Amino acid sequence: MNRSQLYPTLQALLAAALFGISSPISKALLGEVEPIPMAALLYLGSGVGTWLLMRFQVRDAEAKLTRTDAPWLAGALLAGGVAAPIVLMFSLQVTPAATAVLLLNFESIATTLIAGLVFHESVGKRTWLSISLIFVSSVLLSLDPQSEWGFSAGALGILTACAFWGIDNTFTRNISAKNPLTIVMVKGFGAGAFSLVLALLVGQRLPALGPLLGALAVGAVSYGLGITIYIHALRGLGAARTGALYSTAPFIGMVFSFLLFREPPTVQFVVAFVVMVIGTWLLVTEVHGHTHLHPAAAHEHRHPHDDLHHDHVHDGAGTAAGLHSHQHAHTVLEHGHAHAPDIHHRHGHSDDE
Repeated sequence: MNRSQLYPTLQALLAAALFGISSPISKALLGEVEPIPMAALLYLGSGVGTWLLMRFQVRDAEAKLTRTDAPWLAGALLAGGVAAPIVLMFSLQVTPAATAVLLLNFESIATTLIAGLVFHESVGKRTWLSISLIFVSSVLLSLDPQSEWGFSAGALGILTACAFWGIDNTFTRNISAKNPLTIVMVKGFGAGAFSLVLALLVGQRLPALGPLLGALAVGAVSYGLGITIYIHALRGLGAARTGALYSTAPFIGMVFSFLLFREPPTVQFVVAFVVMVIGTWLLVTEVHGHTHLHPAAAHEHRHPHDDLHHDHVHDGAGTAAGLHSHQHAHTVLEHGHAHAPDIHHRHGHSDDE
């Protein structure tokens, strides 16, 4: 792994940790909060949390969303915040619990397929092996041989929900250069409002003030801060690799659950954990480098001037120091170095690259 990939890798794992701990905490709250209001409060909490973070953000440090970003943001919100929960809710009603938990692991595979096949993100053999191992480890973690099993239209619906979340992830990747706090705030308030209306329509009531504030707090940290960090990781790693690292969240959640509920780890967990570690190690030690061509382009995103891609001059001030954001142009550049599918390296690859 080159140094430029280390930071987004750590960001992806931190985002997974923040999301992972939300599951056991949400489980503890579900005794006092019904499922759909819980989803609404988690999303709304993420919106409120990111709105508060924006009050402390350094002005002009991040690029603002523009009109051309609206279709990607709307698509991500509709796919991940509206369509996926609806399909999942109806599918869970007719699908055995063990089957549902198992199939929900398909999200990382769906993200990789969409990123690679539709958006032509680079996904080599080593990356596929790593993602497959992490997926297998999640399957091992989810298996419950004593539970009822069955594949039905509901199971197909769960796979469809995972595909919608894969679309959400890859659409968000396409606007990850813009302010992540704004993206998460819009998605949080949008999805939260939808879930809240849905809860009221089906007759599920909001909880008492204490559990309500608890769910909002979990949403602010695990969803708001966590997904903001996740979008930062998307900038540097692309959707497939970030999605795979984010799939370690169930393991982190289960470790936290062991501590919270004082449950001993099972043999099944230990085996799945070993497989997950191998898959994660393959991904974080990946080194991908070759001669590649950057076409001329103009865009806006947060950037420094001490990398290999930003050597433009600022009017009257020479080369700016530190991280900053403004519209800037790239001339045609051909060079070779180690890289990931970040916002400057989404070029195509030949079969041997």
